[in-house]
Amino acid sequence: MKIKKGDNVIVIAGKDKGKTAKVLAAYPKENKVLVEGVNMHKKHEKARTSGSKGQVVEKMMPIHVSNVMIHNSGKRARVGKKIIGAKYVRINKKTGEEI
Repeated sequence: MKIKKGDNVIVIAGKDKGKTAKVLAAYPKENKVLVEGVNMHKKHEKARTSGSKGQVVEKMMPIHVSNVMIHNSGKRARVGKKIIGAKYVRINKKTGEEI
């Protein structure tokens, strides 16, 4: 998976298509990422104590990694790998600059 926590991404498919936001968490085993303010779902929560009421809370749900692309320098970019020294570095495929 080429997208990591902290990356700026743009949503390219789904109900939130076109939104740009930051990745809050990455789940490589499921190939999903949690993106800030994207894929919001309403969850009904039960009352915690006997005196309080239940409520409807909006939660962010993970989105599949194929539905997002890195948003680098004002444009979306495909990501590749390059060996620099003894390390692999993520690069922008079109421009060749590091991400």
